[in-house]
Amino acid sequence: MKFALFTGCVSKGATRELMVSTMKTAEALGIDFVEMKSAACCGAGVVSEQSPILADALNARSLAIAEEQNLDMVTICSTCQGILKKSECKLDSDEEYKEKVNYVLKEGGHQYTGGKIKLKHFANILATPEGLEMLKSKVVRPLEGLKVAAFYGCYVLRPSEQSEYDDPDNPTGMEDIFEALGATPVYYESRVKCCGFPIVMMNKKASHDMAGNALADAIQSGADVVVTGCPLCHLSLDSYQPEIDKLKQLGYSVPILHLPQLVALALGIDSKELEIHKHIVSTPNFENKLAKLGAA
Repeated sequence: MKFALFTGCVSKGATRELMVSTMKTAEALGIDFVEMKSAACCGAGVVSEQSPILADALNARSLAIAEEQNLDMVTICSTCQGILKKSECKLDSDEEYKEKVNYVLKEGGHQYTGGKIKLKHFANILATPEGLEMLKSKVVRPLEGLKVAAFYGCYVLRPSEQSEYDDPDNPTGMEDIFEALGATPVYYESRVKCCGFPIVMMNKKASHDMAGNALADAIQSGADVVVTGCPLCHLSLDSYQPEIDKLKQLGYSVPILHLPQLVALALGIDSKELEIHKHIVSTPNFENKLAKLGAA
């Protein structure tokens, strides 16, 4: 399998270990990711507030680059997936608007056609019947006894009509992946809620409240680890967790992994190679469980 990889900004900046883990996981699975090095930031919903056509032009350009490569496009960020999908749907449903956007792109030598490629989050590729069978065949270190809570990221679920999940209100794709890896999925209410990152610069307390509620819900539901499909959610739940603990006075913590990191552990890749030690939160219980699996 070969895909054009849209990395997003955060996995190449604040959370570089997530990019490292993604590439190691893809290699172990026999997936060829061709990094879209010239692609621009998706805008994360911020650019569109000031200039919708600029935001859509940025995303149309990225989609056009994948079209030029004749490769389906894969994201590793729920936010990027949702924003790119929104632009794609907007362009594909309005030919006149697409022409306006293509006029903007013309000077840079790109034109967005539409309908030539598919846009998928990495989780949606792994969660297909074929993907799950591939995972099962590649697992060398089953994550037995590890209780894993998914945190999907709201952009990949909403608006529901643009989501890749059959039931965005109650998705099971990530949990299906956990089971294929031998882990035990933890179902809890907050797994489909917002992490609070979009408002952290405007209202940190409200943002931390949202993230703290999700963390508390996952922990109280028995999770050993929370796994995200979004680097922004990862930042909110991992990097801000010490601040959240002071605010919410939880008195406990839970490690946060990006989906490719969990997959890589089951594929036999050492946690040091995945740079999990660079995460802010690390707990002895999780490390002990990894050690028993031979993953630490």
